[in-house]
Amino acid sequence: MGMTHSDSKPLAGPALDDAILAVLAKTNGKTLSAPEIAHALTQALNDGADWHGLLVPIRRSAVALAQAGRLVIYRKGKPADPNDFRGVYRLGLPRHD
Repeated sequence: MGMTHSDSKPLAGPALDDAILAVLAKTNGKTLSAPEIAHALTQALNDGADWHGLLVPIRRSAVALAQAGRLVIYRKGKPADPNDFRGVYRLGLPRHD
């Protein structure tokens, strides 16, 4: 189910977690930045919403998902501690090599 203009807040919580994981699942193992994920989510919703409003919720979800082992936060190409990272980061699914 999509979001409507009358929704009081952007995609959040478990729905956002699932949406992030769905976008990452389509990357064939590549990583994406938070803005890339935000763009993909707003395009999928087709509502013309401003993707900037998703950046903080994406970061919060990414931290929770990384703590649960469901995704990896990368900083300068290396896995970062989800509890202590700053600056530019990318997200990817855990590798099962």
